[in-house]
Amino acid sequence: MKSTKRCDGMNRRDFLRVGGLTALGLGLGDFFHLQRAFASSNTLTAKAKSCILIWLDGGPSHLETFDPKPDAPQEVRGPLRTIATNLTGVRLSECLERTAGIMDKIAIVRSMTSPLGEHSLASQYLMTGYKPTPALDYPTYGATVTHVRSQNANEAQLASLPPNIAVPNLNVVGGASVGNGYLPTSVSPFAVGSDPGKPNFKVRDLDFYQGLDLNRLSRRRQFVNALDEFSRGKDVEATSVSDPDLERAYNLIASPEAKAAFELSEEPDDVRQRYGMDPSQDNNIGQRCLLARRLVERGVSFVTVNDSGWDMHQNVIVYKERYPGIQDKYGLIPALDRAFSALIEDLSERGMLDETLVVVMGEFGRTPRINAQAGRDHWPNVFSVVLAGGGVQGGQIVGSSDALGEFPKERPVTPSDLAATLYTLLGIDPGLELHTSDGRPVRVAPDGAKVVSELIA
Repeated sequence: MKSTKRCDGMNRRDFLRVGGLTALGLGLGDFFHLQRAFASSNTLTAKAKSCILIWLDGGPSHLETFDPKPDAPQEVRGPLRTIATNLTGVRLSECLERTAGIMDKIAIVRSMTSPLGEHSLASQYLMTGYKPTPALDYPTYGATVTHVRSQNANEAQLASLPPNIAVPNLNVVGGASVGNGYLPTSVSPFAVGSDPGKPNFKVRDLDFYQGLDLNRLSRRRQFVNALDEFSRGKDVEATSVSDPDLERAYNLIASPEAKAAFELSEEPDDVRQRYGMDPSQDNNIGQRCLLARRLVERGVSFVTVNDSGWDMHQNVIVYKERYPGIQDKYGLIPALDRAFSALIEDLSERGMLDETLVVVMGEFGRTPRINAQAGRDHWPNVFSVVLAGGGVQGGQIVGSSDALGEFPKERPVTPSDLAATLYTLLGIDPGLELHTSDGRPVRVAPDGAKVVSELIA
């Protein structure tokens, strides 16, 4: 059974603005209301209504997946062969046979590059677009999208389901940076808390705790809301007493529709099998992707599907090993291949692909040469990211790595550039300024980040 653990075990000017507002008889609460109005006026037309991010925790090898080097020496190309795709001249790992058949629908960036080769720091960079710093925790994509869209009065909100959901648990990217960062806790991801591929799958907060019923929960909610109204009346909105977890719990428990979203048993058996269904696995990425489709189908803005076990310092052939008793390939890459291709095809058949952005990535790639343990070590200098749907121009390779997969050869793309691109596809201006709790302005994407225009249809 594969391991799911990684190798590490794991402005001042806005205060002046507020002062000026005070002189006009406006308080801090008015400042934040104006901030929201500004945010809603600085959004783009969204090509993607929702996003599914498939996060391959640990750092997948680009050489064994989306950027194989069949002509390189054996110690570089590794143990896997390559196969042709339905895009002339493009080859993928032999374990991505289903993905090879939908290459015309996806885009691969083969020239991603980062200077960070430690799991936590690299993950934060990829998940936020910002290089981590002790001075500020940056919000991940889902939190930022949720926050900006909540500021837009024209954006319809789905009350029963959280707009930002992690399946099954939160990303392990270090400290408080797993979600909301400097943004309010209300935009942090809701963790399902259980693997949808397991027979005992049960979503947290969908059932009552002992001694608690809907009436008592409603009274608690009303009390907290009353305190929140009092806080706003006293012009201390920035320190509101709202309890987002209580609000989420109430909305989930009180809504049959919300509960139904998590009922994978409602899906036909052939659909579940199409995504991949093996309860013996530690990580059932297939059922996680199926749940993600059900959630975006019901209006959830951002779903992160977390798949661990990609930290392959030893025996990279595990990528395609079969589990005992399984009549199909259920190694890491084959399972991803099955789940990802099924998700893209399913979204396309349902007419949802054009408005659903799908992204596949991890924190970095792996070393170009096989190590003494027949594995690959951390390598952030070049790696691959896959995108599809939601305004992405499919059927293309963006950038390239050199002959050994060591460094970008053409069109280097940084995590900051990727962030600017994803936000643009999701209708958010990369230059939009959000604010920390003390009024400090922070751009959605770093200054200097460039949109990868080739990716946008």
